[in-house]
Amino acid sequence: MKTNKSFTSRLKVTKTGKILSRVPGQNHFNAKASRSSQLAGKRLASLKMTHKEQARFLPGLV
Repeated sequence: MKTNKSFTSRLKVTKTGKILSRVPGQNHFNAKASRSSQLAGKRLASLKMTHKEQARFLPGLV
């Protein structure tokens, strides 16, 4: 099965094997949001995937 390259380019795999990605919905419409929530949208969040899902969606990554 091929790896979805557009999806894997948005991910980062740590040394311990955690998969990190950006929080969705933080690209625009942030003017009314507080500064702390704007900055929280820049942080990477851990993506919860089972090993079976990792093998299916990210075969070249894991």
